[in-house]
Amino acid sequence: MDIGVLTVPLGGQSLDDALAYLDDLGVDAVELGCGGFPGDDHLDREAYLDNEEKQAELQALLDEHDLRVSALATHNNPLHPDDDRAAEADRELREAIRLADQLDVNTVTGFSGLPAGGPNDDVPNWITAPWPTEHADAHEYQWRVADEYWSDLAAHAGAHDVDVAIEMHPNMLVYEPRGLLELRRRTNDRIGANFDPSHLYWQGIDVTEAIRLLGEDDAIHHFHAKDTKVYESNAREKGVLDTAPYTDEPDRSWLFRSIGYGHGESHWKDVVSTLRMVGYDGALSIEHEDSLTSAREGLEKAVDVLDRAVFETQSGDAYWAE
Repeated sequence: MDIGVLTVPLGGQSLDDALAYLDDLGVDAVELGCGGFPGDDHLDREAYLDNEEKQAELQALLDEHDLRVSALATHNNPLHPDDDRAAEADRELREAIRLADQLDVNTVTGFSGLPAGGPNDDVPNWITAPWPTEHADAHEYQWRVADEYWSDLAAHAGAHDVDVAIEMHPNMLVYEPRGLLELRRRTNDRIGANFDPSHLYWQGIDVTEAIRLLGEDDAIHHFHAKDTKVYESNAREKGVLDTAPYTDEPDRSWLFRSIGYGHGESHWKDVVSTLRMVGYDGALSIEHEDSLTSAREGLEKAVDVLDRAVFETQSGDAYWAE
């Protein structure tokens, strides 16, 4: 496995400077935002699409710093009930897939999106319970919308030989492993997970069990290395469906944390080992969103932990079992 970084926190630097810094840290791969919420500070999708000269410049820069691109990132809501917003997200995603194909990058990361609760609503609606029954009806409607959109999008991805790795994210239709498998079942194998454990931790999902579940279907296309800490004193009082601002750290039930500050090094070694068990050998792409430290310190501490957790060699013959 490679240690990678989603470069968004370094967006204030030029791509050359960001890559040089990550190269010095011993990072192997980068995930580049090219639209949507990650922005496009390091990869202007429209400037690079169909532009062989710009693409060659990017490859030369990556080669100079001995880095590869693990994925292009464009997280947005292509199922948004506002037609203009949905169309923008769809264009970003389709163009990111085309650009990934042209750059010989095999994965685009993003969200499933979230529709409204019905055809006449204008706000996305995250359904978390089947009662009162209009919520169950709304959930069925949302899956019909998703089925139509993602079946077509999956075909587009297949035509370009690119996997779409969906981050299981609350406030999106797909926010947990069984929902991810359901979307994959309704579409094709190009649809899989950008396995981000941070959102699973606070939902109470066992991360290694989730890796095994998705790994059985070869459904992990990419991995975000991102930690979360649940603060039980707050969670006991108000649960984990927390609407307090992320910057109101003392009042939060949970916070995104740098690797090792939510779960210890032994846990991350279990995560890496379980990923190897299910055949995942791609990047562990660090996503820094820890409000208690700076991007550089968070990235450096994450690299430090993961460097001791990842395996640098292929597994050997089990000679002792012969």
